[in-house]
Amino acid sequence: MTSTSTTSLPELDTAAVVESIADLVGANYVFPDVARQLAALLRRRGAEGSYRAGTAEELAEAVTADLRSVNGDLHLALKHHAAPVPPERGAAALAEMRREFDASLCGVPRVELLDGGVAVLEIGPTMFPLDWAAQPLAAALSLVAPARALILDLRRNTGGDPDTVAFVCGYLLDGRTHLNTMLSRQGELAEQSWTPPFVPGARFGGSKPLSVLTSGNTFSAAEELAYDLQQLGRAEVVGEATRGGAHPREGWTVHPHLELSVPVARAVNPVSGTNWEGTGVRPDVPCDAGAALDRALARTVARLA
Repeated sequence: MTSTSTTSLPELDTAAVVESIADLVGANYVFPDVARQLAALLRRRGAEGSYRAGTAEELAEAVTADLRSVNGDLHLALKHHAAPVPPERGAAALAEMRREFDASLCGVPRVELLDGGVAVLEIGPTMFPLDWAAQPLAAALSLVAPARALILDLRRNTGGDPDTVAFVCGYLLDGRTHLNTMLSRQGELAEQSWTPPFVPGARFGGSKPLSVLTSGNTFSAAEELAYDLQQLGRAEVVGEATRGGAHPREGWTVHPHLELSVPVARAVNPVSGTNWEGTGVRPDVPCDAGAALDRALARTVARLA
């Protein structure tokens, strides 16, 4: 006699999952008043039977729509993962990012020298954690340092680590520079972001022409990089308005295939006194994302001439 075994998906206890989401949002979302509204909304929708989803993926779609219904925060989400994710706080996002890191030349998929001594550096698909990304970014940024001008391509970058943003800015600015302040849920100072006093390798520096390319998919930490350089008057942003997500988030695994993303702080730029939440980064030179590189190159070459 032979026996067979099958592996099934973990049972989805919808009521328990929704209750845990309501608790986490209520306790952690950056705006306490909105947090209370969202927690009440989730519990009410659950009681009405709105989350009688057949799968974890369907539940993720329904809950995400409700989480974003109050103030449109795109960092609020219930994310479905096809493969089981680790239970530790934040581990689900890191596991996904690691797969992307290994498949993208460590987050630097393109370095190229164009006509006229203009370099192009693409960073993506994510601003990977600095302890992973520092070495490849230092190599790429040092490589483009002698260029007459630089075009930084963030059109396919969907966010990541603010520490990596500060690291990149360290190569593009002269002197230690205050980039951002994070305020906690209580409105208190959580931390400040500054460029590092030292960067390995050569700096491109703070005076040569710099353009940043954006698209409607550019999001989160990639938006911060574009916004910081724009507000400091260091770079010209070329392309499309970005998605508009300025709140740093943390993640909780609420089911082996579901990760809750909740913003826990808000960014305040020292120049503008605000951020890009909901509005996106507005380009200095608006154009279709597909045309942004040619547009930026033409403007740069004319400026150099």
